[in-house]
Amino acid sequence: MKKTAFAVAAVALALSAASCSGSDSKNDNKDADAAKKSTAKVDSDKFAPTTNIRYYNMDSVMSNYEMVKTFNEVNLRTMTELQNAEASRSNELQRLASNIQQKMQNNGYLSEASYNADMAVYNQKQQQAQNYLGSLQMKAQEEAARQQQVFLDSINAFLATYNKAHHYDAIIVYSPGDYFNPALDITQEIVDGLNAAYKKADKADKAKADSTAVAKKK
Repeated sequence: MKKTAFAVAAVALALSAASCSGSDSKNDNKDADAAKKSTAKVDSDKFAPTTNIRYYNMDSVMSNYEMVKTFNEVNLRTMTELQNAEASRSNELQRLASNIQQKMQNNGYLSEASYNADMAVYNQKQQQAQNYLGSLQMKAQEEAARQQQVFLDSINAFLATYNKAHHYDAIIVYSPGDYFNPALDITQEIVDGLNAAYKKADKADKAKADSTAVAKKK
């Protein structure tokens, strides 16, 4: 009986030792795996590629770009012309309407035909005014769309040339709510470059226009 109890105790002790040994082995394996993963992460971080980016503020570009200032001056003149045209046509229609009203009050219409003739003139003038003002508004919208496209094309063309010398991976537009290191801001460089290119192109256009004018005089 004692031998049996001793044997059972020995087996239990052996199983306990084996269990501990297995647990230690598993722990060692886990530690080794963790070490491998940590080493792999360090190696990955060590050789991870970096993105070389810069950004610019579009609001600042639009406020300081000479092309935009020129467009704004053109648009202001266009708006003034449109407002003057609206006022002129409105005054003319009001005058015709007032004349018709006075003639009605003074029994100036001797027949329905004469009244209808004046109303026909009024309606014709009104339609002409609507057509004319609509045409002016359409031209203004088309000019605004053209200006926007010219503006965007000029920026894209400049950035393409600019980046040939700098080799940035990306040049992005700053948006409110974004954060970038201020050291990455190239807004002033872009404004200076755009203005230099615009002045050069404007000078060339004026020289071409002068040359054409001289040729026509001959």
